Amino acid sequence: MMRIGLFLLTNLAIILIASITLRLLGVEPYLQGSGLNLTSLLIFCAVFGFSGSFISLFISKWMAKRSTGTRIIDNPQTEQERWLLDTVGQLSTKAGINMPEVGIFPAPESNAFATGWNKNKALVAVSQGLLQRFDRNEIRAVMAHEIGHVANGDMVTLSLIQGVVNTFVMFFARIFGHFVDKAIFKNERGHGIGFFVATIFAELVLGVLASIIVMKFSRYREFKADAAGAHLADKASMISALNRLLAEQQAKVPSSMPDTFQAFGISSGFKQSFGKLFMSHPPLQERITALRNL
Repeated sequence: MMRIGLFLLTNLAIILIASITLRLLGVEPYLQGSGLNLTSLLIFCAVFGFSGSFISLFISKWMAKRSTGTRIIDNPQTEQERWLLDTVGQLSTKAGINMPEVGIFPAPESNAFATGWNKNKALVAVSQGLLQRFDRNEIRAVMAHEIGHVANGDMVTLSLIQGVVNTFVMFFARIFGHFVDKAIFKNERGHGIGFFVATIFAELVLGVLASIIVMKFSRYREFKADAAGAHLADKASMISALNRLLAEQQAKVPSSMPDTFQAFGISSGFKQSFGKLFMSHPPLQERITALRNL
């Protein structure tokens, strides 16, 4: 249940910090007299847009471990831990990827996640609550879902999409800032405070709107990961696992997971107030229906 939110916030923080730092240092290679060199501006935005995205990708596993308190199983201490390692190993082999790190994180809700910059150096983790309440066929299906995310290269694809989104957010934010600085603040030399404030404001607003694109990608990949789970484990167990998640959701089992780490897992919960456009996961009933129609 967990990755895109943290990825997005880390990415946005990097972009904003880079923007502020460059402004304070006076680094504005896209200025041309009192106007903008749009070609230079686009190149500048692409460099920093993709940098933010890929830095977020490369630190995703490190952030995941620390934000969830995941304990990596190096030497299994119980029969359940040995079974979990063996299961992930079998699924990884079937999916054609290297064995990922396997961890357990201390959360009472049923959840799991996968992350990592390389599908052959990934991390999959499961919550203590899921291990306690799901049967082994269902746990295997959940792990297959996460292995599906890894094998499908979803994080790398996400990073490419986010890099493009970042580029255009920065590009149009600076055009907006330039317009405000010149047309409203009447600044004729370089860029003044109006450009700085308007650009940061526009980056925040456009960044939120651009997240709709990323969330749409996330929802699409959930269906693919469910299908992978059905293939790597079996369809009946994948449907059973989703039905159990749905029952917990309807019972309103509280989540202790950070809201910023809610995607590329098995469940993200359902937050109606944000609307479907901002949901990282499709409704569970839609996923169950899609699996039944496979």
